[in-house]
Parts: sequence; structure tokens; C-alpha cells
Amino acid sequence: MTVKEQLSASNQKIITPNKNLVGVEKPKKKEINWYGKKVSVPFDCQIYPEKKVTIANRFSGQECTMPGYAAAVYDTIIGAEQFEDWDTVRAGLDWFQKHFAEQYMVVLD
Repeated sequence: MTVKEQLSASNQKIITPNKNLVGVEKPKKKEINWYGKKVSVPFDCQIYPEKKVTIANRFSGQECTMPGYAAAVYDTIIGAEQFEDWDTVRAGLDWFQKHFAEQYMVVLD
């Protein structure tokens, strides 16, 4: 098995297995019904029922409005960052750039 080794803050060796070898799957697109319209999201996530959600940039505080399903994708991206799930982060960022470019520039760029 291929592993990545690094040192922690206390100089203890940390061994992280290669995600491709331990069965971590890349995110799969999901199609949802959004108030009668078929919409594709980049991965399976809990979709918020609100038609409009206001999200603030976590660094600048600048706000923008987006549909609940886009807010769900945004929250999944932020959570995936915390777990260093870069495949999910990349899939979400690519989706936002394509479908919500203006909101992407406010909350994710």
C-alpha cells in the first residue's frame, strides 16, 4: 500500500493511506427536482428546501443570495475542506463556476 508520511506538530509520524487504495470514491452527480425543475448537483448532499438562501463570505462578510440547493453544495464544499476531501471540493467549485459564477466570485473565490 502506498502511504504518505508526515510529521505532526509534536514530531510524531503520521501515516495517511492513499485514498485511491482504500476505496474512497469520487463524488457522483445527483439529479434533484427543484420546485418542478430538474437540476443536477455535483454530489449527493442534503438539499435545503428554501427557495433563496443568503450566504456571507466567511472572510470578507460580503453576501449573496442563491437557491437552497446551491447553498447545500456550498456547505458541502466548506465541510469537505475541513476533512481534506479535495475531490469533493474540486467537484463543487467546478459546479459553482459553471452554474453560479456570480455567487462563486462572492463566497468561494
